[in-house]
Amino acid sequence: MKILVLNCGSSSIKYKLYNMDDKSVMAAGGIEKVGLADSFLKIKSPVKETVNISVPTHDVGVELIFNTLTDPHKGCIKSLDEINAVGHRIAHGGKFTKSLELTPKVLAEWKKYESLAPLHNPAHLKGINAVTAKLPNVKQVGVFDTSFHQTMPDYAYTYALPYEYYETYGIRRYGFHGTSHRYVLARAAELYGFDPKEKNIITCHIGNGASIAAIKGGKCVDTSMGLTPLEGLIMGTRTGDIDSSAILFLMDRLGLDTKQASDLLNKKSGMLGITGRFSDMREILAAAANGDKRCQLALNMYNYRIRKYVCAYAGIMGGVDYIIFTAGVGENQYEIRQGSMEGLQHMGIIIAPEANKANRSQEGTISAPDSKVTVCVIPTDEELLVASDTMDIVNEA
Repeated sequence: MKILVLNCGSSSIKYKLYNMDDKSVMAAGGIEKVGLADSFLKIKSPVKETVNISVPTHDVGVELIFNTLTDPHKGCIKSLDEINAVGHRIAHGGKFTKSLELTPKVLAEWKKYESLAPLHNPAHLKGINAVTAKLPNVKQVGVFDTSFHQTMPDYAYTYALPYEYYETYGIRRYGFHGTSHRYVLARAAELYGFDPKEKNIITCHIGNGASIAAIKGGKCVDTSMGLTPLEGLIMGTRTGDIDSSAILFLMDRLGLDTKQASDLLNKKSGMLGITGRFSDMREILAAAANGDKRCQLALNMYNYRIRKYVCAYAGIMGGVDYIIFTAGVGENQYEIRQGSMEGLQHMGIIIAPEANKANRSQEGTISAPDSKVTVCVIPTDEELLVASDTMDIVNEA
């Protein structure tokens, strides 16, 4: 079975074509700057090539991807008829608790949540419609980044606002990166041979966007992101947790409207805001090593926030058995793994410095033999999980 995975962002489209017989990647790439003058197609496999080409809409972008997949020199299939199903990674699924075939009924329900993800969900819909136009008889499946977290109890996801805002507008914590949290949980269980229902696990998806999940009895009981991906950890350009009154103060003092305030919180803050220069962790680490005090402050804040959430989640679960690091920073920056776990010996968390330093995006344990908690690195593969869910749903039909 061949499954195409699409991730349509507001100005990008990423794709991977899988042969699910052996879970191999047949083709991969993406289109950047959709709708802008300098848009381009970047093919990663089966060949490597970057093509500057006009992509004014998502419809044109999906058409370009289909043409690339069937191109005799750049592609890997002879006909689009070889594609058995299409899986979409979708940012916000509202109250959907699992991946679903995108039938007209499901789409009608899902569209109700568009206001909760105004940048992402309309872009996803454009991709879905573009596939429908070209492949009307091929099943499409939505894998929602929020679904994994819908097992949170009401006291964990409800905000202390007037309750009617939850009832009327759906204002609550939803959580994100669920596809990644679910993948690394399943992979760790396979790798270490444990039943997730019998362990307390904390998964740390630490990238430019970052979130942590508390998993007890195999289910998510809390996560750091909220109504949007802004809440929680300090991120590349996002504040994470902040006193809301600070924003009201700045809006009043600087005369900011809601869009400007949103840009401040989401695009100009986080590590970029603290350092004044960098959002990339590699640059921040290098500058801090050369004595940049603001970069060192940013690192201290970053690690402290991760540590704070890990301790809180261990507390609400009555302990922790496994801590899993994943995503760009979590997989590659050993300094962050070391720094965020420092001082937690009282919880039985002891990092093995050499094993940690040697691990760069590889599956493996980075905790010491005498650590009561297993700390490990599991590279995420969200696209493979999307493809797997899509295959399972198609086979069930």
